[in-house]
Amino acid sequence: MALFFERPDFGEKAVLVHLKLNSESEPDDPREFEELVLSAGGDPVDFLTGSRSAPHAKFFVGTGKLEEIGNAVKSSGAELVIFNHNLSPSQERNIEAELQCRVLDRTGLILDIFAQRARTHEGKLQVELAQLHHLSTRLVRGWTHLERQKGGIGLRGPGETQLESDRRMVRDRIKAIQARLVKVRNQRAQSRQSRVRAEIPAVSLVGYTNAGKSTLFNAVTQSDVFVADQLFATLDPTMRKIEIDEKGVVIFADTVGFISHLPHRLVDAFRSTLEEAANSTLLLHVVDAASEDRANSINQVNEVLKEIDAYELPTLMVYNKIDLLEDSTARIDYDADGQPVAVWVSALNREGMALLIEAVTARLPGRLVHKTLHLLPEQGALRASMYSHKAVIHEEVDDRGCINLEVKLPEMDYFRLIKAAGLKSEDLAAL
Repeated sequence: MALFFERPDFGEKAVLVHLKLNSESEPDDPREFEELVLSAGGDPVDFLTGSRSAPHAKFFVGTGKLEEIGNAVKSSGAELVIFNHNLSPSQERNIEAELQCRVLDRTGLILDIFAQRARTHEGKLQVELAQLHHLSTRLVRGWTHLERQKGGIGLRGPGETQLESDRRMVRDRIKAIQARLVKVRNQRAQSRQSRVRAEIPAVSLVGYTNAGKSTLFNAVTQSDVFVADQLFATLDPTMRKIEIDEKGVVIFADTVGFISHLPHRLVDAFRSTLEEAANSTLLLHVVDAASEDRANSINQVNEVLKEIDAYELPTLMVYNKIDLLEDSTARIDYDADGQPVAVWVSALNREGMALLIEAVTARLPGRLVHKTLHLLPEQGALRASMYSHKAVIHEEVDDRGCINLEVKLPEMDYFRLIKAAGLKSEDLAAL
C-alpha cells in the first residue's frame, strides 16, 4: 500500500508567512524560504512578514497577524498557508480552524520536496519514513484512511474516524520501512568494506543545496546526473568511478544538499545516505562563491557534518560559480605547508577542472606505482598476483623466458605483493 499522495501538475496558490523572532539566534532566510516553496511547485501570491519576541502559544503568530493572514487568503484565493517555522501539531490545527484552509510548516514543506525528488527505492523509503514520523504527531487532524489522502503541498485528509486504526497502520508501516532500510544499510556497508579492502579512495561532494554539486560532479566524472537551478535537485546519492593519474581508481559520490535548520528526523531518515559522506576518504565542500550568504551556508553544512560524525574528515573547499564573480579566475589556495585547502572553479564552464583534480590528487593518501617489472621464469607467482589485482597493463616475454610486466597499482598493494612473493626491497632494483 502506497502512502505517498498524488500532486497536481499546476502550482498551488500559497500565502507565505515569515516572522523574525528575538528568541532565534540564527533566523531562517526569507529568500531561501521562497525558493523552497517554488521548488515544491507552489505559487506564492503573498508574503507576510512580522516580528515577535516569542511565538504565540496557540497560533504561533499574534491574533492581529492571524487576521492579516486570513484577509490575504481571502483576497488572493490561496489554498494554502506556509510558515517558515516549525509549528507544533496544536498550532497547526488551531491556525487551520481559524483560516479554514490548509497550513504547512517548514518541515512539512521540505518533506514534500524530498518526496518529489526521490527516485531510487532507498530514497523513497527514507522520505516515506520521515513523512510518517511527521504525520504520526498530526493524526489528530484525522482522516479515515491514509490511502485516501488528496494531493497538494503537504498532507490533508477527509475525516476524524478510526484514529487508532490509522495510528496502528502508521506504526506498522514505520516498522516495515525501518526493517527494509536496515537491509539497505547492511548492503551499503558491505560495498564500503569491499572498497576499503581494495583500498579504493572515496571522495564525497557535500555542500549547501543549490551550490552546484551535481554540475561539478558531472564535469569531473563525465556523467549526466540531473541538474536544475532549484533546491534539493539531487536527493539520491550517485557514485561514479574515475581514473586519476598517480592514484588509480577513485570513487566520486554526489550527495543530497544541506540546508539551514535541517529537521532532525530528516537527518535520521537519511543517515544511510549521509553515511557515504561520513565514510569518505576526502570531502569536497562545494560552496556557491557568488552567494551573499556564503559564510552562513558554510557554517550550516559544518553543523550537519558534525551531526553525522564527518566534521573531522580531510576536507577540500571548492568555491564554485566563479563565472558569476568579477575578475575571478580558477586557482588553488595552499596552506603554510603547501597543501591545497581550496580550489576556485566554474563547473558550468568546466573552468578549473584540471586544478581540482590536481588538488584532489594531492590530498588523497597513498600513491600509485606505475613501472615495468622484469621477472624471471620462476617468479610466476608474483605475475599471477599482479593479474589477480588487475594491475597488469601490458606483458611481453623475451627469448630467455623472462617476463616484462607493466603494472599500475596502489603503492601499498605493490609492496605487499612484493613481500608475499618472498622478495625484499633491495631486490626491486634487480627486478
